[in-house]
Amino acid sequence: MILNVDGLPVYFPYEFIYPEQYSYMLDLKRALDAKGHCLLEMPSGTGKTITLLSLIVSYLKAFPQNLSKLIYCSRTIPEIEKVIEELRKLKAYIEKETGEVFNFTGLALASRKHLCINAEVNKAREGKLIDSGCHALTASYVRSRAQRDDTIPQCDFFEKFDLHGKEFPLPSGCYNLDDLREYGHQKGWCPYFLARHAVVNANVVVYSYHYLLDPKISEIVSKEMKRESCVVFDEAHNIDNICVDSMSIHINRKVLDKAKNCISTLHDHVQRIKESDSNRLQEEYNRLLAGLRQASRQEDVVANPILPHDVLEENIPGTIRTADFFVSFMRRLVDFLKHRLTVTHAVQESPAGILRDLKNRAFIERKPLRFCSERLASIIRSLELTDVSDLAPLIAVAHFATLVSTYLQGFLVIIEPFEEKAPNIPNPIMYLRCLDSSIAIKPVFTKFQTVVITSGTLSPLDMYPKILDFHPVIQNSFTMTLARSCILPMIVTKGNDQVAMSSKFESRDDPAVVRNYGKLLVEMATIIPDGMVCFFTSYLYLENVVATWYDHGIINDLQRHKLVFIETQDDAETSLALLNYMKACDKGRGGILLAVARGKVSEGIDFDHHYGRCVIMMGIPFMYTQSRILKARLEYLRSQFNIRENDFLTFDAMRHAAQCVGRVMRGKTDYGIMLFADKRFFRADKRNKLPRWIQEYITDHACDLSTEEAVQIIRPWLRQMAQPFTRDDQLGVSLLTLEQLNSVENVEKVQKRAQQTM
Repeated sequence: MILNVDGLPVYFPYEFIYPEQYSYMLDLKRALDAKGHCLLEMPSGTGKTITLLSLIVSYLKAFPQNLSKLIYCSRTIPEIEKVIEELRKLKAYIEKETGEVFNFTGLALASRKHLCINAEVNKAREGKLIDSGCHALTASYVRSRAQRDDTIPQCDFFEKFDLHGKEFPLPSGCYNLDDLREYGHQKGWCPYFLARHAVVNANVVVYSYHYLLDPKISEIVSKEMKRESCVVFDEAHNIDNICVDSMSIHINRKVLDKAKNCISTLHDHVQRIKESDSNRLQEEYNRLLAGLRQASRQEDVVANPILPHDVLEENIPGTIRTADFFVSFMRRLVDFLKHRLTVTHAVQESPAGILRDLKNRAFIERKPLRFCSERLASIIRSLELTDVSDLAPLIAVAHFATLVSTYLQGFLVIIEPFEEKAPNIPNPIMYLRCLDSSIAIKPVFTKFQTVVITSGTLSPLDMYPKILDFHPVIQNSFTMTLARSCILPMIVTKGNDQVAMSSKFESRDDPAVVRNYGKLLVEMATIIPDGMVCFFTSYLYLENVVATWYDHGIINDLQRHKLVFIETQDDAETSLALLNYMKACDKGRGGILLAVARGKVSEGIDFDHHYGRCVIMMGIPFMYTQSRILKARLEYLRSQFNIRENDFLTFDAMRHAAQCVGRVMRGKTDYGIMLFADKRFFRADKRNKLPRWIQEYITDHACDLSTEEAVQIIRPWLRQMAQPFTRDDQLGVSLLTLEQLNSVENVEKVQKRAQQTM
């Protein structure tokens, strides 16, 4: 259908549309018109991806002078592939409706690991080794030597692309990762560099968050993107943590020992070059003396943390311009860091304190530290080093130096004598932790005219503008229009013995609480068909509860009804458990998957239809509040953004709880039960922080329930959901045809709903 969204003809490749999709389009159009940023919460399973693509691609088609590109950021490879498939449908529909070829290019971009087709390089399998192997074949100085010496290996795919590929633009179309690899094989061109070259001219680019938020990557991949672009961060409920992680780094003694070896290797290279080709180092020194920087080439895998413009305009200090001085400088820096790691108790210090100590102990000034990463990248190019993976520890130290000397605010250095995983074995570790998520995302808000932050679980919305430090022109949470009440959120606060359920620290070892959680799961397994997913607050809590359940025979009771599978911290084990869980659901045996909030299962897996008829959130997934890193961030949020510790902790816990239970609902023909099993969910300060589309279906009689009361509500509800339900039952209510949407009554209803949610 072709919609009229506030005067814009929008191509929507389906015969029917949800009312909330149209409301979402209206707000998205307003944000694009205003050339401002927006924050939009859209219920799970309501077609958010195709809604975004339809509106923005139609806008690109209608107003190319105002908007030139869509940069769609997602989190995982399957999600990226899904976006490209929806884009392919949309392009085909536009061509069908217009009767002409739509000259339009959309492509996915991922790392070399996912795109490399060189069999020799691909043998490594590990991402960093593949990057290093690629660099060893494609670096400009390697290729220059290969022209003089036929025995030096090269990548034929890269050479053919460099010779011919840049002359011919990628034909219009939609390319996922398989398409790019296939096209690379056909042409004999490298798919990775082909995609990197094509992103500049493509209309839609789909890639990971890190290509924009991680300064070490964005400086290479995304720096040429134009301001007249719309950036979409999909599934962005956790975007502040991604921003913080992208600007943080940690090093331990093992890294520093390896860095020391790297310095010795670097010193040997410098001495050898001085003896054999001293002009090369002299030319580099002359360039630095003149203030000329070597531009990062496309094949570089050594990138710099982001530097403010005022720093980039300065010359590299004379103390580190010559190779010998720089090597000596890095040796002193590593020695200093090794000395600081000799601690028996935790130490917390500001970047300014570390810089003072560096000056007093190692006689290292702040200014040369700021250029450490850039200077190391320059010397690696000048020395024509191929195996960059061996220098990774030294690169990490250089990044640490650049960050700690560049950002005096919003960062903290914490030195822990033990690792969290091994609290009894001395292994000091130094964290340079970013506390301010707005630092990483600020360049994105500044550079691009419209940034869309969207997810199904962003509530409460007013927290994101504070912690990301931006001002959205549109901020909205949409509800879900249903023809039948196909989601059943419930709050179970106690067992049948009236003992309160809670994952609070003081309740965790209470055998009555653990037993009630087990009986709740057994009762649900008895009456609920197919698959069930149960989320715990942490891996440790999951292990302790399951151990107790084994002792009390609860696991045996569960296995009489369904097979039990458990998520672990090992990715391979979890993938196998997930695969077998789905097999059990497919075969009709039914399964229970015990998982963890913030784990792999909670973020990227959809349990649609028979894979998830019920999700139980056992407890509130608060972060570990004794963590020094978390305490420092909470203190920073209070002092800089006036956000109270409890408000942020509750906000974070409830968004992850909503993300977990949201896995059960993946469409309006689906149905599922959301069980919040903790007495604290009944409190208004917790319940009111759930997304609106969940809140409005929590009725008064579905709160403060015992296990038996929950069973009494679920039984008739399941019988009702088992009745035939067709598309016709949804028409005119939760599913609209073009005629129904255009009727005066519905247009007014949709617009009124949109205004109410603002």
